[in-house]
This record gives sequence, structure tokens and C-alpha cells, in this order.
Amino acid sequence: MELSRRDLLAAFLGAPFAALACREKPLALPPGELAGASDTIGHRLRGGAFPQPSRWETREVVIAGGGVAGLSAAWRLANAGMRDVLLFELEPALGGTSRSSASFPWGAHYVVAPSPENRVLMRLLDEMGVMENGVPAEQFLCRDPEERLFYRGRWYEGLYLNAGATHEDLRQLRAFETEIARWGAWRDAKGRRAFDIPVAHSSDDAEVTALDRISMREWMDARGFTSPRLRWLVEYATRDDYGALLGDTSAWAGVFYFAAREQRPVITWPEGNGRLVAHLARFAVSKTPWLVANITPTADGVDVIAIRDDEAVGIHAKRVIFAGPQFVARHVIPSRETSNDFTYGSWMVANLAIRERPESTGFPLAWDNVLYDSPSLGYVVSTHQRGIDRGPTVLTYYYALCGSDLRRERERLLSAGRDAWAEVALADLSRAHPELRSLTDRVDVMRWGHAMVRPRPNFVWSDARRRAAEPHRGIHFANTDLSGIALFEEALYHGVRAAEEVLGERGGASWL
Repeated sequence: MELSRRDLLAAFLGAPFAALACREKPLALPPGELAGASDTIGHRLRGGAFPQPSRWETREVVIAGGGVAGLSAAWRLANAGMRDVLLFELEPALGGTSRSSASFPWGAHYVVAPSPENRVLMRLLDEMGVMENGVPAEQFLCRDPEERLFYRGRWYEGLYLNAGATHEDLRQLRAFETEIARWGAWRDAKGRRAFDIPVAHSSDDAEVTALDRISMREWMDARGFTSPRLRWLVEYATRDDYGALLGDTSAWAGVFYFAAREQRPVITWPEGNGRLVAHLARFAVSKTPWLVANITPTADGVDVIAIRDDEAVGIHAKRVIFAGPQFVARHVIPSRETSNDFTYGSWMVANLAIRERPESTGFPLAWDNVLYDSPSLGYVVSTHQRGIDRGPTVLTYYYALCGSDLRRERERLLSAGRDAWAEVALADLSRAHPELRSLTDRVDVMRWGHAMVRPRPNFVWSDARRRAAEPHRGIHFANTDLSGIALFEEALYHGVRAAEEVLGERGGASWL
């Protein structure tokens, strides 16, 4: 049953806002479409009935999955001189949640400037001409102003709401910052940081990993961090990176968000991390859209069956890199026991093409624009990095479905089509920009049913996560979910790691 506009807005933006928004009849919705992801095709894996291959080929390596992890594996193998590599990807476009159009992102839209220890990201950025003498060139750093926050009719600089903050609010903010700085400076006996990117570089000292046993809400409660403004800021962080609320996020992951970045600048492009995907894709021989339906180890290698519509092809491979998430692995690799400990959050992304910038009261338009009283994550301005402050642009609007019942959240995501989600985005942003509907020419929507792994308590440092990365009879695993943290840098790390497992001594010195 189709929801009324009031019920739709109440479901996704809250009943009080819905009542206010529905006082006036809105303009007709602008045109647009529902872009990937191909959830209908992916759900064929549950049925298990597929056509038999009409032909078989032989390959040295098959990569299943063309997200960042799969592309990173192909990049590493190509740089080692391995040419007989074939990559299958379900979607028509490569990149997974880092994919983009030519001028705006459909998901991840930045990376944090790497520390010197993150050699694989340093290598990639240097190869792309981003680095100068070991640091990012100025033109690739996020241009000011970076962030602003909308509250009660006005925009404010930054993401902490200073306006109207009490002495106690500010005291707790300083105490929180002091605690984060302490963890940022912390080193174990081996010189490792408590929290680092990639996660594999972080310390496994008991003092650090103990944080994984409690939620971020419990961590804040224990320290008396009760200020609503501070809790909003920290929960915005967990919603932004993990699609989860404080109570469903490991305290390790919550502190990681702040401490691992160490005030490093952000590197971004108009199309987001699609710029990185485009570079990595140059090294992949890929088939899209093909669904890898079955991977079976044999006495002398691994057999792979991939399908497209009613066509099936079989590949006899020496090795396979499975670069999909673990919830897919359980359907594709029946010979391997797969943990149920991996859980995933849902996201919606809408790209609004507008003919002119909307008016703003208070702090001017920034790269990242967040609404304090909204369940959404706000929007990013695609042309901000180009230094173009007037005229047409695209606003990329992000909405994470953060409830604890993950199945219900996915059902909520998929229950709303293009028109419904376009209405949610326009209504939400119109609270800050009343004229936005009249300026919007098009709204395209992407629904991500399994957008990112959720780092819930007792998961990031669990045996289940560690075991999931171990090879299985010629099959190697690479995906950001193997870190428990959904970041581009984690997918890059695991793709290169899996490729180096395949290469063995052939790969020479490790890139990691």
C-alpha cells in the first residue's frame, strides 16, 4: 500500500516535521530514476537454481566482485606482472559503494590523508599524482569551508553546535577532546597506535581491545558525557561511518572514528571516491554485469560459475579472490562455513541536480552540510572542490537507516521507490532551503541494502572476523567487512593483502 505524503514523511523524518511540512501543498516532483544496486539479481543467490555453463575456460586467477577490494586486488596482481586475471561484477558499473557518475558520488566521497605507515594508500595516491613530497597536493585537499550545521533556521560553522551551548556542554566537549587526544597519542610496546588506518595497523593490546566489549553509549555514560550536543556529535559520527546508533556501535569503533584520523585533512574530488575507482579499474579485465553464483574448490584449483540472464560460463581457476561481503559468501561458497556475526546497515543516496545554489542564512554553503534536527546525514556539494560557488550543481543527500532491527530497516529502504525517496530528500532539505524544490531539475536515487558492515560490540576484535579473512582451499578473501569498518582504505588494504597471498614470493616486497 502506497503511503500518503504525511505518513511517508512521518516514517522517515518524524511525525512533528511531517505535520509541519504538509501544511502547504508541494510542487510536483522533478523527474529522475532509481539507479542500481541490483538487489533483484543478487537475490537469485538464495534460490540456488542456475543454468549450467555452456562453456568452460581456464584462468590463473578469478576475482569475484568489482568493488574497491576486487579492483585493488587486480591492481596489485597487474603490477606484479600477472595478466591472466578475470574479474566478475554483478553491477553494470565497477566500484561498489565508491562508484560515481562523472561529476557526483553514489556513496563514499573522501579518504583521510594517509600516515606514512599506510604505504598502500600512499602508493595509490602517488601513482595518481595526488602526492607531492609525501603529502597531498593542495588542490586535492577539501576546500574551505568544510562543514556547517543547520539549527533553528540558521547555519553555523562546524559540526558541533556551539550556539547556545552551556558551560557544562563546553566542559564535556573539552573533556571528550582530551580523551580522544590521549588515545591519539597512545602507543603500545611495539610502537603501534591504538587506532590506525587500516585497522590491521592498530594495536591489539588488551587495554585497547577491551573497548570492543562495550557500546559507545556505555563508554560515554561511564565518563559522564551526557551533554545532548556532544552525544549528537558522536552519534552523527557513528551514523555517518557505520550506519548505527551509539548503543549498536562498539566503543572501539566509536573512539576509532575520532582518534584514528588525528586531525588529518580530507582528500576529495567532485565525483568522490569514484576518482580512485576509475584509476584502479584501468588494471582490471572485467565482465559486467555477471553474477558469480558458485565457487567450488577442486583437487587442482577452484571452479567458478558465473551467470548473466540465462547464460552461464564456467572457469577453471588456479586461485580465486572472493571480494564480496561475507553475507554473499555463504551462498556462493557452500564448502566453507561462514559466520553469522557480520551485520550490515542500509543507506539511501539521492543526487539532486539544481540550477542555482539555494539561499543560506548564517554561515555560507560548505562541502558537507548537516541538519541538526534531521535523521539524515545532510548533503555534500559536488562542485565545491572546483571552486565554483554559483550556478548549477549537484547536492548528494545521504540517509542511513540506523535502527537495531536490520531486516526491518532493509524492508523500509526497499519499500520506498524513487518518488518516495525523492520526496523525503526534498522535504528534509527544504527545512533549510525553502526554495529548493523550485531550483531542482532532477532527483536520482540509489538504495544500498547492505551498504556497510556494522561494527557492533564484540565484533571488531572477535575470532569470527579474524577467521573470515583466512584462505579456504585456493580461495582468498578481500572486502572492507573483514576490518569491521567500512572505509575505502580498508577495502584497499584487503584487496592488496589477498593479492599478495595469491602471489606469494612472486610478488616481491609487500606493499603493506
